[in-house]
This record gives sequence, structure tokens and C-alpha cells, in this order.
Amino acid sequence: MDELSTPVSASRGLIARLRHSLLESIGDVAFGMEDGAVSISGLVFGVAASTSDASIVLLAGATGAVAGAVSMMAGTYLDVHSENSVARAEVERLRRRIEADPEGTLERVVRQFRQSGFTDDEAAAMRRAFERNPRAMLDHVAAYEVGLPRPKGGSPRAHALWMFAADLLAAGVPVLPFAFLPMETARPVSLVVTGLLMATLGVARGIIGHESLWRTALQTMAIAGAAALAGVLMGHFVTA
Repeated sequence: MDELSTPVSASRGLIARLRHSLLESIGDVAFGMEDGAVSISGLVFGVAASTSDASIVLLAGATGAVAGAVSMMAGTYLDVHSENSVARAEVERLRRRIEADPEGTLERVVRQFRQSGFTDDEAAAMRRAFERNPRAMLDHVAAYEVGLPRPKGGSPRAHALWMFAADLLAAGVPVLPFAFLPMETARPVSLVVTGLLMATLGVARGIIGHESLWRTALQTMAIAGAAALAGVLMGHFVTA
């Protein structure tokens, strides 16, 4: 039983870590899928409007999808790494400032609590709590005095990999019909499946942001439609 339970436990642990990493990177996933679908749909429909050779559309779309996904991955890694580095440096600066004058910092924090409506007893209780837990006081000063954003959870590498996967997956949707269908069929199929993907992403945006699902779906579809129209116009302009 122990020999069987070990692989099962390892698999469950891996799934749990992947799920936690996905939840921490959900913003990157949503943005990556929207970016991939919008940018590549414009490219694909533009090329498809100017040629009758599906292989050319497939080559352009696949190349653009991979290049775009790699670019977004690199940008996400640098963004998260820089943001976390700046936050850590600022927190360290605040920590040194607090250590240089802990009593003065406590008095200032307590005064802020009183100005916010806390009673003297409540403010005094908060002072005692901060005296016992200097890290909590550091977090308070960073968040409420400096307005320092909390670093993103997870490693920059995890955020970047989720961005890459999401961007590439969505970018493949408008491209794949040209790999399996004749040109005349692939064009409308690509348009339909891309529209369905954008509607789904819009609904997901609405759920995450607690907004109107109809509005977010239409907004997302309109953005993709504008990109597709721009691509088609450019294709006609270049081949005119």
C-alpha cells in the first residue's frame, strides 16, 4: 500500500501546486489568451484575405503565434521580476527607517488610527500588537503610508510560463482551421471559432471582475473584430 500511495500522493501534490500556481497567475492567463487571440486573428484574416493558399496562412499564423507567445512570456518575466525587486527594495528601505526610529513610527501609526476613528483603547491595543509583531507594522506602513503594492505571488518563471501557454493556446484557435480544412471552408470556420473564443473570454472577464457578462463579451468580441477588420483591410491594401 505504501508503494502505491507514494506516486498517488506525489501526483496530488503536483496537481495542487499547479492549481495554486494557476490561481496566482490567473490575470496573466486571461490577458495572454486575449492578446493571443486578438493579435493572431488580425494577422490570419489579413493574410487569408490576400491569398488562396492555406499553407501561407498557416505559416504566417503559426510563426506569429509562437513569436508572440515568446515575446509575451519574456515581457511577463521581466515585468514580474522587476516589480518584485522594486517592492523588496522598498520594503527593505522602510524596515531600516523603522528600525532607526521604532517609537516615532509607532506614535505616528497610533495617531493615524485615532484620526481614522479608533478609540484610545483600540489604538493602544494596536500599538501593543505592533510592538509584539514588527513585521505587521512594516506591512502596515508599506501598504497604508507608502501605498506599496504587494509583490505578485509565485515566481516570475511561473507567471511567464502560464502567459506563454495561454497566449499560444488562444493564438492557435484562428490558425488551426487552415491546417485541416480547404481555404474556402477554413475562413468562416476560423472566424466562428475565434468569435466563440472571444465571447468565452469576455464572459470569464465578467465573472472575474463581477461585471455584466453581456457587456464584457461584446467588448472582447468587438476588439477581436476590429483586429480582424484591420488585418483584412491591410491585406487588401497590400495586394491592391
